[in-house]
Amino acid sequence: MKFKVDIECTPDEARAFLGLPDVKPLHDALLPELEKRLRSALNAMDPEAMLKTWLPATLKGFEQLQEMFFSQLGEFGRKK
Repeated sequence: MKFKVDIECTPDEARAFLGLPDVKPLHDALLPELEKRLRSALNAMDPEAMLKTWLPATLKGFEQLQEMFFSQLGEFGRKK
């Protein structure tokens, strides 16, 4: 046996009916603070400084990867 029930209500009415808390005031209070912090963090990121910090480590890692490949190729050539 199947029952199908269609209920038309707003999200606020459904939340109240199910006994869920209304978090809209909390959301409205925290969202501007989160936006302010995100904007300040993005403004503090200088692309040039980030590249100078990350690029040397990336290049060194790339050189190590090359050395590993070359050493593996050298061992492969010696096995023949």
